[in-house]
Amino acid sequence: MILVTGGTGLVGAHLLLHLVQNNIPVRAIYRQESNLKRVEKVFSYYSQNASAHFNKIEWLLGDISDIPALEIAFKNVDYVYHAAALISFDPNDYRKLKKINALGTANIVNLCLSNKIKKLCYVSTIGAIGKSVKGTKATEENDWTGQVANVYGLTKHRAEMEVWRGSQEGLPVVIVNPGIIVGPGFWDSGSGKLFTTANKEYRFYPPGGTGFISVDDLIKMMIGLMDSEVKNKRFIAVAENLTFKDILTRLSFELGKKAPTKELKVWQLELGRVFDYFKNFFTRSGRKITKKTIYSFMHPESYDNQRIIDTLGFEFEALGKVIAYSCTKFKEENP
Repeated sequence: MILVTGGTGLVGAHLLLHLVQNNIPVRAIYRQESNLKRVEKVFSYYSQNASAHFNKIEWLLGDISDIPALEIAFKNVDYVYHAAALISFDPNDYRKLKKINALGTANIVNLCLSNKIKKLCYVSTIGAIGKSVKGTKATEENDWTGQVANVYGLTKHRAEMEVWRGSQEGLPVVIVNPGIIVGPGFWDSGSGKLFTTANKEYRFYPPGGTGFISVDDLIKMMIGLMDSEVKNKRFIAVAENLTFKDILTRLSFELGKKAPTKELKVWQLELGRVFDYFKNFFTRSGRKITKKTIYSFMHPESYDNQRIIDTLGFEFEALGKVIAYSCTKFKEENP
């Protein structure tokens, strides 16, 4: 039996589909407010038997902070994919991020140890990769510093420390550090907001860029690592390093929209940060632009994916394919 956390998210939904398509017994944890119908919708993108595949999953109500529910979830489990996380870059959410991302991961690791789980795969982020010297690509060996990291990156790094603790106590682990994950079905959160942004035909685009990977490649990487003898290593999961102008231009083209043509200047970002601060102060809508956000725009990172290529002989698919397919689905659901 395989246990999946975060099964109602972009990564988890695609992972679950792959597992049930290969007739692997799987159990998934979901929270009360989770949208299970959206998972079944994602299944329908790839299979005419979406409902049948969905019904193969053993769904268990709970979350990674709920230890009694987790103890039930771990019964008869051999392998664990831990993809559950809270994504927020709002400094006001630090305590919630710490509780879910760091302490929740500690719970998963502890139960893996007590239940003698054969292997754990943890889905982290490139935000937990140490910064590189200008002009070089970041690797898995970069030294970590939290000085310029956002609150999400800080809590994911702390979660990684819990995973490494588990490895020191005898739990075989692998960590994947994905860039922005491109895939269909979650248009109102995470990378899905890129499609929404491109669809609105904004004239401006943010400076800088980062690493990107298709959700299909990420799932293949995770399963390949779990099926291998590899253990106690982390792997950058990035297919291409792109500027935000590049990715928005590609999305705009596939959506039949006008691409952005003007780069946001620092003063515009700073003005937006002040406006965002006061908007959140009065409406509690959540911070979207912070000093750390602007820093990341002005100090973009490129990422080296050679370790996974050398380890598994991994071949990344071109992002154009998943972008085109995702845009097709976006247009169908947002006419």
